[in-house]
Amino acid sequence: MSGEVIRILLADDHALVRRGVRLILEQEPDLLVVAEASDGAEAVTALRDVDADLVILDVAMPRMTGLQAAREIARRRQPPRTLMLSMHDNEQYFFEALKVGVSGYVLKSVADEDLVEACRTAMRGNAFVYPGAMSALVRDYLDRLRRGEDLPRTVLTEREDEVLKLIAEGHSSREIARALTISVKTVERHRANILAKLGMRDRTQVTRYAIRAGLIEP
Repeated sequence: MSGEVIRILLADDHALVRRGVRLILEQEPDLLVVAEASDGAEAVTALRDVDADLVILDVAMPRMTGLQAAREIARRRQPPRTLMLSMHDNEQYFFEALKVGVSGYVLKSVADEDLVEACRTAMRGNAFVYPGAMSALVRDYLDRLRRGEDLPRTVLTEREDEVLKLIAEGHSSREIARALTISVKTVERHRANILAKLGMRDRTQVTRYAIRAGLIEP
């Protein structure tokens, strides 16, 4: 996305919040709000007429929640990235967001600090995870260890494990190719195989798997 403007659809049922978020975003030269919506259903409908690279959705909205809207958006042929914006530091909301393929979860209380970074992170294909949520992932992992549950057993080759680890750490295909002395095309093939084998769609899910499998440190 370097040098390109990220076109954003912003959905929140409070006009004042939308105005504040828009001000934060549009102070940045690479971020542009191209449309607004006051609920999830309106956001889904707006995507028929507006080209957006990224959709920012409030979790709690009338008619259709942000999570429901994210699920609908993910079914599109070429869906834009999605970020959740929430008042709630709530692990349940965060994990639900991961399930529907959202690229990140930003708390409204720190939106002025985190939202711009979250937008850019999402557009790079990475997951934006706020510190409290990462702590929840770690707790979940440790609880499963204590209960003696089987943690994910790798079905990947040694090379795929290496690629998976680097993907989860946020490296681009070009960086991974350079680190492993292989071609970018080979990296992309490994990436496709990893997602297919693990039944995953994106880096958010890959990161969660890598933490649980002990491939990266939380």
